[in-house]
Amino acid sequence: MTTELLAYFDEFGNRQGIETRQRVHEQGLWHETFHCWFVREEKGVQYLYFQKRSDEKADYPSLYDITAAGHILANETVQDGVREVREELGIQLMFNDLNSLGIIKDCLEAHQFTDREFCHVFLYQTCLSNDQFNLQQEEVSGVVRAELQEFEKLWFGELEKIRVEAFWKIHIKCKGS
Repeated sequence: MTTELLAYFDEFGNRQGIETRQRVHEQGLWHETFHCWFVREEKGVQYLYFQKRSDEKADYPSLYDITAAGHILANETVQDGVREVREELGIQLMFNDLNSLGIIKDCLEAHQFTDREFCHVFLYQTCLSNDQFNLQQEEVSGVVRAELQEFEKLWFGELEKIRVEAFWKIHIKCKGS
């Protein structure tokens, strides 16, 4: 397993240097991430897609998250972040397929680390069917979608739960394969 190197920044977004992912989180250094939300409209209803993180993930296993997301490595540009979509979901996108929603400055303090991110957030208007996803098992165990309006109500505390449509790709290995 290779050690991921991340560029780190001051609180204003000025690049300061390069450090390992582990040290960036241990020291609470600002770094860049790529977030890509899939949305789809069907019969006048907008849907928002979430990935279910793999049970094997070190951080936040089995929880729902952004459709595809990850760290931007020190030698990458924001445009290179589309690799996360390919790696996690098996979907090949071009950067110009995405609509930028801007950069969100986010800080999350957990018991083992401080995660300070400049999140480059994008929206992808998808027309893909569920069977076109090819999930990376080590990262993602499933994908669900929720009606956007219902999710907004959940987010703002107007609802306690919502219905989601889920699908999982099950990979079966035959003996000898």
